[in-house]
Amino acid sequence: MRPLHLSWPGRLLLALAMAGLAVAASQWQWFWKQDEAVYDTYVGGWDYTPDPRLLIVAIDDNSLQQLGQWPWPRATHARLLDRLTEARAGRVALDLMLSEPDRRDAAQDAELAAAIRRNGQVVLPVLAAPSSGPRMAEELLPIPLIAANAATLGHSDVEVDADGVARGLYLTAGIGSPHWPALGLALADVRGPLPGLRDGGAEVSSPYQWRRDHYVRVRYAGPPDRFPQVSYVDVLNGTVDPALLRGRLVMVGMTASGIAPPLLTPTTRERWMSGSEYQANVASMMLDGKVIGVLPTMWQSGLTALLVALCCLGLTLPRAWLSATLALPVSLLLSLVLLRGGNLWFAPAASLVGMLLVIAAWAVWRVSAWRRQANSDALTGLGNRLRFEQSLQQEHDAGRRTSRPLSLVLIDVDHFKRHNDLYGHQAGDDVLRRIAREIGAHARRPRDMAARFGGDEFALILPDTAVDGAVQVVQDLIAGVQQLEIPAARGEITRITLTVGVYTRIPAAHSEPRHFFEGADVALYRAKAAGRNGYAVDDGGAG
Repeated sequence: MRPLHLSWPGRLLLALAMAGLAVAASQWQWFWKQDEAVYDTYVGGWDYTPDPRLLIVAIDDNSLQQLGQWPWPRATHARLLDRLTEARAGRVALDLMLSEPDRRDAAQDAELAAAIRRNGQVVLPVLAAPSSGPRMAEELLPIPLIAANAATLGHSDVEVDADGVARGLYLTAGIGSPHWPALGLALADVRGPLPGLRDGGAEVSSPYQWRRDHYVRVRYAGPPDRFPQVSYVDVLNGTVDPALLRGRLVMVGMTASGIAPPLLTPTTRERWMSGSEYQANVASMMLDGKVIGVLPTMWQSGLTALLVALCCLGLTLPRAWLSATLALPVSLLLSLVLLRGGNLWFAPAASLVGMLLVIAAWAVWRVSAWRRQANSDALTGLGNRLRFEQSLQQEHDAGRRTSRPLSLVLIDVDHFKRHNDLYGHQAGDDVLRRIAREIGAHARRPRDMAARFGGDEFALILPDTAVDGAVQVVQDLIAGVQQLEIPAARGEITRITLTVGVYTRIPAAHSEPRHFFEGADVALYRAKAAGRNGYAVDDGGAG
């Protein structure tokens, strides 16, 4: 099948228009659900061995059973920290809410603060309290006595997408400006420039807004329970071998069912992950350099536009079906290669949908073109014999229902064979094309139909046309063709004439389309017998 006949400027304009539409879909995330479904598929089984330095001290169901109802006295956490200090553990993230003083026993706060000071490597969380009604957003920091003894603070904000899945994270956040590192990042204590997608407005300080920056996708080590865990109560009671704790980066947090906030991740949709393990995954990916970056907006838009534009241009070339077959998986394959090979996420849905729309539109156009070709004469573009017979049957049936007259005009080019023999087939084809244009120009109404059904034989079907109207059309056609100047050999000009037969009737119940054809054919031969370059009419006496 031939390629789409568009000039190169037309092709480029079409490609740019479709690419622009795809970029808009990408920018406004029209297909974010499809993008995330692809992302979840790609990372779902992409496990890795977590950093061996990480250890979770879990406030689990066993600890609650032995130590009693939550919350526990802060002196208990102080004893735990002393155990970790004695075992020479590394940095400790104490993922507990300490934003209110102990109102029953102030000594509890002092004891915990002293244990934090003795350890010297404790990271404490900063919680984000969202705005609600007249209440502004605020940071919930540990009380000053405790916060002053911490090595650093880190925000514990978890980014959950609209479908409830935690895929990403802002490495920095805070009220007014993104000055707090994420808790897992603070535990990893990774120095140097931070990766992640920058927020253009993050540098604008605002005392009332929770600002975030350096967005990345979390590379999960795998489903829940990938990190080594020990029970809080076992560490507290000294039943855990100190060698297991020595030098470890320790995340202390809640994992007990019913108390720990559950999180869904791309690694599993059936098991929940605790916030502590989420932060451990953040620390592990930072330590091992497995951060998944997100393509900057400009690159995302550029790749989307390029893929759709190339698909458009490919469909205007030969072997368009091959181009379409190759174009569709390119977007998904590129996204996978960038993710697995470069730790970069390219959202493919906008480009994929754009290419699907382009291919669907192209397929509709090709089917339509195929239908036109199946019903058109290849040389002249008029209807062919098949289309002529279908149209004649249709208009015959319509005239029978409405009792309106139908005129059939058969046209023969006078002495065409002689012209062909004198000037050659190419000149003869040119004559046929010019005559076809004249005949097509006289099929003025939507239901009028011009056809070529033989070598030099043409036809006009004129529905709802009485004999006088048909005669007027034929006279105009004959006069128009007589005025044509047909170039011949050696600069000569020749003239062509037509002979026409007209048959007009109101289709009766017993008549058939072939009766119209036979009647018009008889009239045509009468006109030929009368000397050609004219017409004969059979109207059966009807006006």
